[in-house]
Amino acid sequence: MQRARDWLREAQAELRAARDLLRGKHWSWCCFTCQQAAEKALKAICEHFRTPQLGHNLNLLLDAVKEHVVVAKGLERACARLNRYYIPTRYPNAFDRGAPADQFFEGDAREALEDAEEVMEFAGGIVRPP
Repeated sequence: MQRARDWLREAQAELRAARDLLRGKHWSWCCFTCQQAAEKALKAICEHFRTPQLGHNLNLLLDAVKEHVVVAKGLERACARLNRYYIPTRYPNAFDRGAPADQFFEGDAREALEDAEEVMEFAGGIVRPP
């Protein structure tokens, strides 16, 4: 069964949640949720091409996508930035002191949203409704 649209719908839902987190000034969780939205959008593309992927590394997921479509450098940079938000946005031991909530700021969250929106737009151009 083809699940690409399910993956994309979940990615879109997480992007909406990220926007809510930005409005609520939850910068670290906004950044993490943007990474998650991008991850699911890339997995939607892989599902679309019937090459499902495991893992959370956006750079590796993007490599899998490149097996099927051309990827712009800007999208590569967006994924590389988002990729850095997978662990340090959630775990205090990612830093020598301080909680993740103290390490990320509004500018980080806004940039993460822009990057995730770019990934989502790319995925939406490939995985389309029936």
